[in-house]
Amino acid sequence: MMRTLLLICFVFISTLSCKDEKKNEVIEDVEKVTTYYLIRHAEKDRSDSTNTNPALTVKGLERAKLWARYFDSIPLNEIYSTDYKRTQQTAMHVATKQNVPTESYKPDTLINEDFMLITKGHNVLIVGHSNTTPMLVNRILGTNTYEDIPDDDNSRLYVVTIEGDNKKCEIRKVEL
Repeated sequence: MMRTLLLICFVFISTLSCKDEKKNEVIEDVEKVTTYYLIRHAEKDRSDSTNTNPALTVKGLERAKLWARYFDSIPLNEIYSTDYKRTQQTAMHVATKQNVPTESYKPDTLINEDFMLITKGHNVLIVGHSNTTPMLVNRILGTNTYEDIPDDDNSRLYVVTIEGDNKKCEIRKVEL
């Protein structure tokens, strides 16, 4: 009789414990904040108009180092860049300082349900182009708010935060 009573108590306590763990998982899941940092590549070499994959200029390399300093106090979980030299060079200094590998992406396929799930609760840097960066911001937000970045603007930073169902975007300027 005593054993049966002890067994019933054990099962009851175990059940309560499991329910509490699941409740905590749900609460933790809701509280996760995801932050996407989206930038355009730094200044590219425009000396050869036929070159479709130019590297960064000296000023562009300075800006890439500035981005690395900017993100010093922001621990990044992932860094994404298109396969172009200018975006890879822009991401390289940040990736090296943070010891985070740069993953290549295609702008048309990056933002999807899987990506949003994988990056949930993370700080993510995405390096793109004057047309793809605002497009990606729009896809994350589910809007059509942001237009292409002016060709002479390499200092724009989109900070998109998602907390639960709340999504917001802040645009910052990070000047040399």
